Amino acid sequence: MTLDDLKVFVMVCEARNLSAVAREMNCSQSAVSQHVRRLEKEIGLSLMERQPRGVVPTEAGRILQRAASDGLTALGEGLRTLEELRTGHGGGVVIATGATTIRHLMGAAIEEYSRQYPDVGLEFHTERSSLRCIDALRSGAVDLAWVSVDPGAHGASGAQGVELRPVISLEWVLAVHPGDPLTAESALGAADLARTRLIRPPAGTSSGRQVEDVLGAVALSSRATTRATDWDTALLLAELGLGHALIPAMPGLVGPSGAVRLIPVTGIPPLEVGWAARQWSALSPAAREFAEAVTRHVAGGAG
Repeated sequence: MTLDDLKVFVMVCEARNLSAVAREMNCSQSAVSQHVRRLEKEIGLSLMERQPRGVVPTEAGRILQRAASDGLTALGEGLRTLEELRTGHGGGVVIATGATTIRHLMGAAIEEYSRQYPDVGLEFHTERSSLRCIDALRSGAVDLAWVSVDPGAHGASGAQGVELRPVISLEWVLAVHPGDPLTAESALGAADLARTRLIRPPAGTSSGRQVEDVLGAVALSSRATTRATDWDTALLLAELGLGHALIPAMPGLVGPSGAVRLIPVTGIPPLEVGWAARQWSALSPAAREFAEAVTRHVAGGAG
């Protein structure tokens, strides 16, 4: 028996009509019957019985139909997977990152990638820190992670077990409500933050630890107690006039409404961010293409 025999047999079982299958295959009814007869000769049992308005599978035919349908479905899925491995198209890519990163750094790349590879599914695991993204990567839950690439930011063991690739350095800015007196400043130093109502980066994150290291010697206002769980939340609080948000200067951070003014802050090292993977050489073609697409867009936006 051949795969074609099984495919045609399943089609006949579903259509219950030899002529209908012959029309669909653009062949003669005799050719369809030959596939069924070849199976019956191989198995030694009758597989179809004629009725006034067509044919129906016998008990043996129903057994073969179920087995053949399951096998052909599994074979089709396997062949699609092999084609995805060969071409790098299809399948899926799982990425760990934060919602703010998706909004401000990855949006354009995601749109372009989805148009270019419509058969590739993108799945995003949103985490609140680089450490959690790295943990998801090490566990095998994700293919890629967008993180702070400073090894010192990932704890005593650094980014052990993963490969880091920096993409962009983000300078720091202070987001200030347009009506705030600080809008008169063209730039601020780290020491100037002592006179702000600072909205700090999230505690326990790479950005939060980096800022805390720099501000440790700065006597902050007693009102400087506000923290935000992410950069977008910090920006929103600044727009509402509830404080001054210290955030990385991401592309497209402030829209045309001018709800806040961004003042450059000097004296704080830039936040280095980029990709992490367990092993770059082992990434699927689809994952490599996605990482490269984001890198191109982020680098272009920074330029």
